[in-house]
Amino acid sequence: MPNESSNQILGQDEVICRLEAPLGRLTLNRPGALHSLNYNMCALMIDALMAWRSDDTVKAIWIDHQPETRGFCAGGDIRMLSESGQSDGTEACAFFRLEYQLNHLLKTYPKPVFAVMDGVTMGGGVGISVHGAFRIATENTVFAMPETGIALMPDVGGGWFLPRLDGELGAWLAMTGNRLKSADSFAAGIATHYVTTDQLDSVRAHIAEGLAADKNPADLLDEKHQDPGAPVQLDSETRAKIDTCFAFNRAEEIVAKLEDEKSKREGASPDASSDDLWEAKQLATLATKSPQSVKVALKQIRLGGAMADFADNMAMEYAVVSRIVMDPEFHEGVRAVILDKDNAPKWRYASIADVPDADIDAVFEPLPADKAWVPIEIMGTN
Repeated sequence: MPNESSNQILGQDEVICRLEAPLGRLTLNRPGALHSLNYNMCALMIDALMAWRSDDTVKAIWIDHQPETRGFCAGGDIRMLSESGQSDGTEACAFFRLEYQLNHLLKTYPKPVFAVMDGVTMGGGVGISVHGAFRIATENTVFAMPETGIALMPDVGGGWFLPRLDGELGAWLAMTGNRLKSADSFAAGIATHYVTTDQLDSVRAHIAEGLAADKNPADLLDEKHQDPGAPVQLDSETRAKIDTCFAFNRAEEIVAKLEDEKSKREGASPDASSDDLWEAKQLATLATKSPQSVKVALKQIRLGGAMADFADNMAMEYAVVSRIVMDPEFHEGVRAVILDKDNAPKWRYASIADVPDADIDAVFEPLPADKAWVPIEIMGTN
């Protein structure tokens, strides 16, 4: 069990787990990879959380990263996932299974979870932050779920969290992978609070002191919340455009609506550059993504949004990623973006309209019971 005497022993681990009563603190410590998650990091966090769950001295969980690096968590170990998927996929599926169990454990944890989304917060970093009650943005926050750019999907519970944002923000973020900085993350409801980095230590101390006196955690954080400023991307006009254009259940319809709205605006302002139009930018962004993955992401959002149990969503996502990781489309996306970095993937289909619905439906088929994902409480930590 992590405790104060183990701090120095764990100090070189990829996650520093320490009891700073009344906080159980998890500090990501893999700076060379922007704290991207691997199997060991998920296991360390699960072990600590399971131990602290029944420890009455722990009143809340605080998740952050070593402050000298610019990223909270840039995602998962994509290179490993692709290499495993080109073999038998065993290592990739083992990682996804454990990572999703960590996501579920955080979502259902009986004590408040505070996550400091300081810096790049993408992919796996989203999964260990957004499911807690308190998500703190800083001036460095950059939030995104960019998975469609490598033919993956916004997993780690994205199918649950994203469709529960206001309007069609979730569909827009999932399909386009758009990046949001702190003010926009707060405006979207992704972050619940904003605190500048120079105040984080004092905020953590304030919360610890207050929790020790049995004060309400929400009130304690509210007392330290700062003004993040006005949103840059998500002004009211843009929010209305997102809700109008991304309100469909088929990706083809969303593309058609964007094209229709673009044509209307070009007709209303013939002197304006069409490339500068918001709709044109969305179409250009979607054109860079895997057409197959764009359709997968939208179906994921619609299915997850209709579910009543977070565990059902995670089982659905696990079934999908266990198939995607074996798909050459994913390996091509990783090659183009992560390995060769030429950003010129050769996707299987030329456009979203070319992707057969049957291909997408097959990806979402439930797994056999002996291969399906289950929460940590059912399966155990091994």
